[in-house]
Amino acid sequence: MLRIVSANLNGVRSAHKKGFFEWLPTLDADIVCVQELKAQHCDLEDGHRRCHLLDGHFHCAQKKGYSGVGIYTRHVPDRVVEGLGVPEFDSEGRYLQMDFGNLSVVSLYLPSGSSSEERQTVKFAFLERFLPHLESLYRCGREVVICGDWNIAHREIDLKNWKGNLKNSGFLPEERAWMTHLFEQVGWVDVWRTLYPEAPGYTWWSNRGQAYAKDVGWRIDYHVATPGLSAAARSGQIYKDVRFSDHAPLIVDYDWKL
Repeated sequence: MLRIVSANLNGVRSAHKKGFFEWLPTLDADIVCVQELKAQHCDLEDGHRRCHLLDGHFHCAQKKGYSGVGIYTRHVPDRVVEGLGVPEFDSEGRYLQMDFGNLSVVSLYLPSGSSSEERQTVKFAFLERFLPHLESLYRCGREVVICGDWNIAHREIDLKNWKGNLKNSGFLPEERAWMTHLFEQVGWVDVWRTLYPEAPGYTWWSNRGQAYAKDVGWRIDYHVATPGLSAAARSGQIYKDVRFSDHAPLIVDYDWKL
């Protein structure tokens, strides 16, 4: 069994203080994809770079205290790819890919557009440039899983207050249509929604009000996989026993051997 985890840390140093790296060894994970490091390489201590049997690889943003992705793995990768080859997005540290045999694992942090119209424009630009890469990756002949914070709730079931968010970033018609195209036209598979068609599966809660206590959440963290790997998914869970950030880790077990 291959256990793959996705976790937006909202700051690797903050998550460390909240016990994330004490929890990881108890999980017996093979690969852990993390997002929103909010740290540069010089900020990463030994405890951030390696955890028990897991070695970390990182693609940090140029801007201090911002964005950044990483992958922890107990397996030695055949290849590591940092970035998409698009300078304006790669400078924000949003894409890290590792190849293991015929399997590729990606840690993704898709831009959020909630802070301003300018950032929403950046998000739409990212989606436009990212789609051809996703189409090419799908056709490459490998099995692939893209784990991370996609910052889009695809369907009404994917957020509690969908009626109140129809005009808000993360649930805009254009964003949702982009995801629909990804699944229905390109062929990618939403692993959680395939495993659990009726389970909301929220992974993020606003820090405002009592969103977490009342479970007024959004499902914006995904495992998006090629059909072959998705068919090997056996179970998934969202870990909420301890809150390491405003996101909850998403754990999926695949009947797969590296």
